[in-house]
Amino acid sequence: MSTVWLRAFLEVARHGSFTGAARTLGWTQSAVSRQIATLEGALGGAPLFDRLPRGVRLTEAGRILVPHAEAVAESLHDAVRELTALREVTGGRLRFGAFATADAGLVPHALAAFRARHPRVHVTREEGFTPVLLDRLTAGHLDLAVVSTTGRAPLETYELHHLLDESLYVAVPAAHPLAGLEGPVRLGRLADEDWISGSSRPEGTLLDAALRQGFRPRVAHVVGEWTAKQGYVAAGLGVALVPALAAASVRPDVRLVPVRDEGGPARAVYAATVRGRSLTPAVEAFLGALREAAAKVPPRTMA
Repeated sequence: MSTVWLRAFLEVARHGSFTGAARTLGWTQSAVSRQIATLEGALGGAPLFDRLPRGVRLTEAGRILVPHAEAVAESLHDAVRELTALREVTGGRLRFGAFATADAGLVPHALAAFRARHPRVHVTREEGFTPVLLDRLTAGHLDLAVVSTTGRAPLETYELHHLLDESLYVAVPAAHPLAGLEGPVRLGRLADEDWISGSSRPEGTLLDAALRQGFRPRVAHVVGEWTAKQGYVAAGLGVALVPALAAASVRPDVRLVPVRDEGGPARAVYAATVRGRSLTPAVEAFLGALREAAAKVPPRTMA
């Protein structure tokens, strides 16, 4: 059923005449009459108006149709309003996720800028490891995910929007022989150390950097959360790799020593979206805010 027919019907019902409806719609009277006749035919032929010497009057069928036609018109009006809000980023939603250190050093700045510009967009966020976030993205539960790579080839399923390359630091206890070192260190110098990592296997983690430098680190403690890792380091239970985004939040009894950059950056940070899936204006706007925030991430300088 054409919405044009319903629009003409409601205007005739409101004005009580074809002439008044035609004037409001900017049509000819005969055009309005044709639309009403077509609508009546589509509804089984029952007349919707009694044609009077002066104007028209709703029939019983017409009175029944009025609230339904008004509901359709209101629904269409709401749809147009929501689509306009989506296009102009004055409404809609943004669902994103990020890995923990990005959530600490990058995402808050981007989100603050986005909320200041688009306060009516409903935002939800998740925190998790990159593989989980990518699964959530693929399943349609997220619109965008801030993820990292550690040298593995990205899957073709995703469009990876590069944000920044992170350098690495090794976190050591304050009493460690390397604690006072200001220049970069080769990871090979720490080959005999106990390591604290989020996984017992270095593959696919920051410790991929150690594999590239020719040794397999001995993971003594598997600790997922960064604050807990610092506690293990401070207690002398091992050393840990720290990405640049987390370097600003190191505790005072832990020292960071920069790792010599060999063979490219240890980790790249991306905003991932699903390849071939259209991005909403809100996602485009947040992607822009992430790029702005990434450009402002200062290089970590060691005292």
